[in-house]
Amino acid sequence: MPNLETRPTSFGERLTALQVRRPLLFLAVALAITAGALLYAARLRIQTGFDSLLPESRPSVQELRRVSTKVSGVSTLFVILRGDQNVPTAALRKAADALVPEIEKLGPPWVGHAESGVHEAMHFLLPRAGLFLSTDKVHSLTQDIKTTYAQAVGEATGLLVDLDDEPKPKTKTFSTLRTELEGEGLDPNRYPDGYYQTADGHMVIVLVRSQVPSGDFDRGAEVIDKVNQVVQRIDLASFAPGIRVDYSGDMATSVAEYKAINRDLTDVGIAGSLMIAAVVFLYYLRARMVAVMLLTIGVGVAWTFGATQLTVGRLNLATGFLFTIVGGNGINFGILYMARFIESRRRGAALLEGLQIAQRETWVPTLTAACAAAASYGSLAITDFRGFHDFGLIGGIGMLLCWVATFWVLPCLLTVAERLAPIDQLPSGDGRLASLRRFISGGIPFARPFEWLVFKAPRTIAVISLAVTALGLAGGAWWVFTDPMEYDLLNLRTDASARAEEIRLNDLGHEVTGAVGASGMAIVVDTPEQVAQLRAVLNHRRDQAPADLKPFEAVHSLQDFVPDDQAAKLADLQQMRHWLLKARSRGAIDDADWAQVEPLLPPVDLQPFALDDLPEGVARAFTESDGTRGRIVYISPTKTASVDDAHYLFRWADSYRQTPLPDGTVIRGSGRAVIYADIWAQVLHDAPRAVLLSLVATALVVLLAFRSRASLAVLGSLLVGTVWMVGLLALMRVKLNFLNFIALPITFGIGVDYAVNIVQRYWREGPGSALLAIRETGGAVTLCSLTTTLGYLALVRSNNFAVRSLGLAAFFGEVCCLLAAVLMLPAALTWLDARRAARAVSAAQAPALVPVRQEQSPQ
Repeated sequence: MPNLETRPTSFGERLTALQVRRPLLFLAVALAITAGALLYAARLRIQTGFDSLLPESRPSVQELRRVSTKVSGVSTLFVILRGDQNVPTAALRKAADALVPEIEKLGPPWVGHAESGVHEAMHFLLPRAGLFLSTDKVHSLTQDIKTTYAQAVGEATGLLVDLDDEPKPKTKTFSTLRTELEGEGLDPNRYPDGYYQTADGHMVIVLVRSQVPSGDFDRGAEVIDKVNQVVQRIDLASFAPGIRVDYSGDMATSVAEYKAINRDLTDVGIAGSLMIAAVVFLYYLRARMVAVMLLTIGVGVAWTFGATQLTVGRLNLATGFLFTIVGGNGINFGILYMARFIESRRRGAALLEGLQIAQRETWVPTLTAACAAAASYGSLAITDFRGFHDFGLIGGIGMLLCWVATFWVLPCLLTVAERLAPIDQLPSGDGRLASLRRFISGGIPFARPFEWLVFKAPRTIAVISLAVTALGLAGGAWWVFTDPMEYDLLNLRTDASARAEEIRLNDLGHEVTGAVGASGMAIVVDTPEQVAQLRAVLNHRRDQAPADLKPFEAVHSLQDFVPDDQAAKLADLQQMRHWLLKARSRGAIDDADWAQVEPLLPPVDLQPFALDDLPEGVARAFTESDGTRGRIVYISPTKTASVDDAHYLFRWADSYRQTPLPDGTVIRGSGRAVIYADIWAQVLHDAPRAVLLSLVATALVVLLAFRSRASLAVLGSLLVGTVWMVGLLALMRVKLNFLNFIALPITFGIGVDYAVNIVQRYWREGPGSALLAIRETGGAVTLCSLTTTLGYLALVRSNNFAVRSLGLAAFFGEVCCLLAAVLMLPAALTWLDARRAARAVSAAQAPALVPVRQEQSPQ
């Protein structure tokens, strides 16, 4: 190492002396800063939407925001009333009808509208069903009804005489009129008596539309709570005992997922903290050491997330679990400081001397490690992808703040702890008690297995390491060229096994209500007149695609509810009404058929209607928040395709992302399909740059810190560990996604820490000291890796599959970089030192032979 590392620094000595004299003052300052940081950190909220991973400047995000402000009912809540066999359907309907006006009293923004069915829409549309048929179809159907009437009357009066022996084609009956209309897409049986009701009648749903976005978790939970209060006040049992209520819909799902993520964060954080505390205790076997270390890193983590609120202002799917990662990484500085302090104290140094030695001999390597880690995180912060950018910014700030917290807080805590109970020197004696005290005092030697292996077979380990590295390179190349990307979105979401019933009810709610926009993507055009142009262009794209690669199923708009050529159909429809009423009056239509036909009877004053004439119940899903109608268009997915297949989402997104119209206008689309496609495009654009920059930045930090050939040993160890990591990912066939991509660049900055400390100790002690470096520093290095590794392993407990994949990939990187630093690197150094020693022996013997050769050589 350079002289800077071993030369005492007057500033460091004065600071340490002041910390020993006035520890409570320093701790009071740290406590005040920490309290303020915690207040800021408490304001952080997690945004679970994929759009939170993209920059706000992205066109798809801007369009999504614009559309969200246009749609009046931006989220839905299903109030599901259920009953068993003993609860009559009529009671469920009455309860639903009683709830609707009470829920609507909550008013905006909590409730924009509530409804128990499509009564208004059916009342308007069914009598006008004939207008949705083609002109020829209306005329043909009217003639069929007239013929059927004549035949029915003739049969009833006995006046029908068939003089032709040829069989006649069977005429249509009046009951087929309903079937004829259903064939055009209208299904009067879709909603029994207009209610949102299951076929068995055991479930009736109240659909609530709210102006509170589903991503606004706090107010979303408040909406659910307010609606639930209304339900409790109504007293469902008064309609029939046994009525149960459940909630689903996108608002309930979002709130449930948010709560699940918060629980997940808590569980992962607790698990990570306990594992880190346990391994620290095993290393030191002293409870107060664990307490001091956890307090120190707690301060660093608090500062980090207080700064996060000030700089970033939010968390997302990528950054929500950084608590355990920052804690597992940041505690490493304190571990190395503590190890050097305890070593000096056990050798007889006084408190102040021990702290000064620890400060003097660890600040450079720990600062090097902190800067390297911050640089690797910082390489992510320069990207536009928010999943990378925020992760890198928070992680980079966290590494530096944890380093500052270590050298500000840890000496003071150690001073207070030493004054309460000084660390004893190693106990002497031969008894069992003395042996136990020595064992407890020394802790568990984590590095002893590595030291033994390197001592036994340095050359074998070095050769095997080279062979594994070659295999890792080959496996990594194969892995990259076989497309390791994750295309199944189900593998990126939260494990829904614990929420199976909630998800089932949500799917059932969408199926029963047929809520428009549930799975489709919304587009808002500039004028209603552009809808026809947009539909023509999009349908042309769909029709031009191969049968098995259709990008979407259909285009839906409010214009679908305004049929063409209405005036041309009116005369035939009035004729239809005339003959139907006449047939009924003559008894030609029985009660059963009339019950089917009567709701479809055209009104006597039937007139053409336009968009503005449609009732609110029909137009609601296509009405903007300011009341504008007819500009919202929904693109529904292909029925045979899975919206969880990224390949299909890319195809779907490309079909409507940008649509030039004949009038020169360009219509943009957004939604989940476009957002996810843009995420992958941004990741593939940013990831290679981030990886390269992280490697370069880490290398520069190492070169500046060592400024000697020692830096080559450090970087060589890092590259070997990284190759092993990639080979292991290939062997395990791990799929890459937008989150576990992060594991590679952060591995550079964090994994280099272990080689830095081993080489630093080796360089200070001189050639032949590789085993000493493992013995004296390897334990602390191993503990550093274990705390980081356990922080990553805690992520594997997460319910989110993408977070699990990050934990697994980063775990592989940690293990590989540790083994390279404490096994491969010392083995290679030991082997090379042995060869140098052998050459030195040969060189020492060479001078006695040279004069002889020179004397015998001709001049």
